Amino acid sequence: FSVVVVLNLSMNLYKITHTGERPYPCDTCGKSFSHSSYLYHLSMHMRIHTGEKPYCCETCGKRFSIKRSLARHITAHTGEKPYCCETCGKSFSAKNSLSYHITTHSGEKPYSCEICRKCFGQSSALYLHKKTHTGEKPYHCDICGKSFRQAGHLSRHKKTHTGEKPYSCETCGKSFSQSNFSCCFHRINTHLRLQLVS
Repeated sequence: FSVVVVLNLSMNLYKITHTGERPYPCDTCGKSFSHSSYLYHLSMHMRIHTGEKPYCCETCGKRFSIKRSLARHITAHTGEKPYCCETCGKSFSAKNSLSYHITTHSGEKPYSCEICRKCFGQSSALYLHKKTHTGEKPYHCDICGKSFRQAGHLSRHKKTHTGEKPYSCETCGKSFSQSNFSCCFHRINTHLRLQLVS
């Protein structure tokens, strides 16, 4: 590479970064990517369409499409929470969870939707919000074909087909298909209410 070619490449990347131009599209859904590392990002993105999940948890066998998702999941088994809020001392297993939590103290919402001007504390929240305007639902159920905006919503939906109920009440053993929130709601409304009455 000559100096001129390298400078031209650098200038093009600089322009793309500052103009917001995204010249590299996904052939399947049209989502665009902005810079030369797009091949990496595109390969990650394509896993949404292919369903490929190459990263496997050795403890429970759950699979992930992104390595950092596996790393975050592993902390659920270890109970490790290395990210601590300097304001209140609350700890988190994932760095982005801490980042989001910090905005609850500051009230800062630096990411705004250019369509409706709604503001968000995290870029990921803005990204998900934008799908409400575009109608984009890239996560498809391979059993019934229903589509979802978020991978977590698809995962929760799939449990309706499998009958899987991985969350159980510590008091009575009743099982739930959806998160510990359902389990917690059950405990408050069933067991705690009974304790208050008796």
